[in-house]
Amino acid sequence: MTPLEAIAYVETATADELFGGDDPARQYRRLARLTHPDTAGPGGARAFARLAELWHSRGTIRSPRGRYSTNHRDFEGDLANLYRVPEGHLKLVRDPSCNDLMAREAKALRRLAERGDPRYLPYVPRLVDSFRHKDGGVVRRANVIATTADDLHSLSEIKEPLDPRDAAWMWRRLLVALGMAHRAGVVHGAVLPEHVLIQPEDHGVILVDWCYSAAEPGERIAAIVPRHRDHYPPEVLAKETPGPFTDLAMAARLMTDLMGDRAPQPLRRFADGCRLASPRQRPDDAWWLLAELDELLHRLYGPRKFRPFTL
Repeated sequence: MTPLEAIAYVETATADELFGGDDPARQYRRLARLTHPDTAGPGGARAFARLAELWHSRGTIRSPRGRYSTNHRDFEGDLANLYRVPEGHLKLVRDPSCNDLMAREAKALRRLAERGDPRYLPYVPRLVDSFRHKDGGVVRRANVIATTADDLHSLSEIKEPLDPRDAAWMWRRLLVALGMAHRAGVVHGAVLPEHVLIQPEDHGVILVDWCYSAAEPGERIAAIVPRHRDHYPPEVLAKETPGPFTDLAMAARLMTDLMGDRAPQPLRRFADGCRLASPRQRPDDAWWLLAELDELLHRLYGPRKFRPFTL
C-alpha cells in the first residue's frame, strides 16, 4: 500500500474496517507510518489525525446524550447488531438503507411511553436514546433500549411442542402487550418468535423489535422478515393498511406453532378464527380477545394456576 492509497483508505473507512483484523495494533502502526506527514507529506496530516482519533475512540460511539461501547456484542437482530451496555442494549443498524426502520422503532417506543397504560409498559422496551452515528462518511441509525427483566429468552429457542397450559400464559401476556400498544395507536407488525421474549421463572413477556411498526393512521408495514413470509397476514403482503387484527393474527399463528399437535381442538379453532383471510372477519380488539381466551381456558383447564416453566 502506498502513502496515497493509505490516505484514501483512512479517510473513507470505518473504525471496524480499519481495525477489524487479527492484529489491530499492528494495522494502526502500519497506517500511521504511511499517513504520517514525514512519509506522506502535508497531504497526510488530515488522514493521520483521523486515524489517531478512530484508534483512540474505537469500540465507542457517541450521541449528544451519552457514550456507548460496541465491545460486547450480544447477538445479531434482523436489521441491527445489539451490544450490551449499562443502559440495556445498543442497536446499531448494519445496512444504512434500513435507517428508516430504526427510526420507526424509536417513534413507536416514544408513542408507547407517552400514550401507553403505565401498568403495562414493562411489556415493551423503553427507549433510552436514539441518534445517527456517522463513521467514515456512512451514517447509521442507533437506538438504545432497556427492559425491566433479565434472563430473557426468545420464543425461537423453544424447539419442542409446548403444553397448552404453558403456551396459555405466554399468549395472555402477549395480548396484554398488544392491547396496550393498539390503544396507544401502534401496530407492531412483526409478531414473530424472535421478537417475543419471555422470562421463564416469573412468566414475564416483552414484545421487542418495533422496527416494522405502524404508528400513524393509514401507515403501511414498511418491510417484512423474509424467512417468516408465511407468518404474515394477506394485508401485509398486499401492502394494505394493517390494524390490530394484523398483530392478533400473527400472535395466533405463533402460539399454535408453539403448541404444535398438542393444541386441543377448541384452542386451535379459536386461533383459526383469528387468522381468517379477511381482516374484517378477524378480532380487532386484544382486550376483548383476552377475555374470550380466558373463558376458553377456564372451560378447558379450570381456574388459573401458576405452572413453573423452564427452558
